[in-house]
Amino acid sequence: MKLVDDWKRAWRWSSMHAMTAALAIQGAWVAIPTEMQQLIHPIVAHAVTGILLVLGIIGRLVKQPAKEPDDTDQAGA
Repeated sequence: MKLVDDWKRAWRWSSMHAMTAALAIQGAWVAIPTEMQQLIHPIVAHAVTGILLVLGIIGRLVKQPAKEPDDTDQAGA
C-alpha cells in the first residue's frame, strides 16, 4: 500500500470533509439516547450519510484547486 503524494494535505480535500461529516453523523446517531433517536426516522440519518459518502466520492474525482504553499513547505528549505 502506498499513500498518495499529497497525503499531508488530505484535510483540505472536499472528499475528506464529506467523509468526516458522514462519520460524525453516524457517531452522533449511535451516541444519542434511544428516546432522541425515536424523534428522527432512522432513514434520515442513513440517507444523509449516504449522500455525504457519494459527495465524498465525487469530491475525490473532481480536480481540487492548486495547492498553496504553507509554512510546513518552507520548513525543510
